[in-house]
Amino acid sequence: MKELKKIVAQHLKGGHAFMPVDDMLEKIPFNKIGISPVGLPYSFYELFSHMQFAQNDILDYCLRKDYKEAKWPDDYWPGKVAPENEQEWEQLKKAFFEDRKALEELLTSEDSTLIDPVPSNPQHSLMREVLLVIEHTAYHSGQLLILLRHLGLHSS
Repeated sequence: MKELKKIVAQHLKGGHAFMPVDDMLEKIPFNKIGISPVGLPYSFYELFSHMQFAQNDILDYCLRKDYKEAKWPDDYWPGKVAPENEQEWEQLKKAFFEDRKALEELLTSEDSTLIDPVPSNPQHSLMREVLLVIEHTAYHSGQLLILLRHLGLHSS
C-alpha cells in the first residue's frame, strides 16, 4: 500500500503522460498570461486559476467535515483574464503548489489509507478525490500546452 501511495503521489505532480504544470509555468512570461489567443476561450491565467481553485476545493473537501460546496461555475473561474499584478500571480502559483503538497502529504500519511472516507462525505474516498485532482490537472494541462503553442512559447 505504501508503494501505491507513492505512485499516486507522483501522478499529482504530472509529467508521466504530459508536461508538468511546473514546467509550463516556467515557459510563460507574466506579460503573456492574460492573452486569449484567437479562437481559444481562455487565457493561461484563467485556466491556471481554475485549476488552483478546483484543487483547493477538493483539498478542502478532503479535510473538512463542514465543507461548503462552491457555486458552479462562478466560484471556479476567476472572472478576469489576468491578475492585477505580478504579486497576485506569484501568490496564485504559491497556493497551487502548497495545496498540491498538502494533498500529497495527506495521501502519503501513515495515518491514512487510500480507501479512507473523506470527512465531508463517507461515500467518497481519499483515493477518489486525489484521482479527481489528477484527472482535472491533466485535462487542463493539455489546454495550457495548447495556449503555450498559440503564444509561440512551445514548439513540440
